[in-house]
Amino acid sequence: MKWFKQKRILVPFDFSEESTSAVEVALELAPSADEVHVVHIIPDLVATEPGVIWDTINDEERKSHARAEMEKSLAAHQGIHLDVGVGDAGHVVVDLADEIEAGLIVIPSHGRRGLSRMFLGSVAERVVRYAHCPVLVLKKPVE
Repeated sequence: MKWFKQKRILVPFDFSEESTSAVEVALELAPSADEVHVVHIIPDLVATEPGVIWDTINDEERKSHARAEMEKSLAAHQGIHLDVGVGDAGHVVVDLADEIEAGLIVIPSHGRRGLSRMFLGSVAERVVRYAHCPVLVLKKPVE
């Protein structure tokens, strides 16, 4: 039985246990979809960061390294499409979802509260607010 008729599921991935669980949930839903896309977003480098040698760092090398790490981390999961984006995580996820015409975004919530949420922001919140497709937010289990 198909739960939904969309063809693609998008999963933001940050190498955490929660994001690995989100990939597993997406794969459980995958028989109802044609493709599962997993994306890792690396932040833009800021020119004022001390100790950075700008001539030796470029986005393509950073993306290549991140993709290699994703391949290692997700080697046990077959049938997924890997991608790496650069920029603000919330915006990159929403833009990629539009680009691939995702029917669902499965995203973990790290459950930050207080000052850490205020300073770090909530990627899940931005995705829920701006995505043009349904978003399944997976809350971290209470221990």
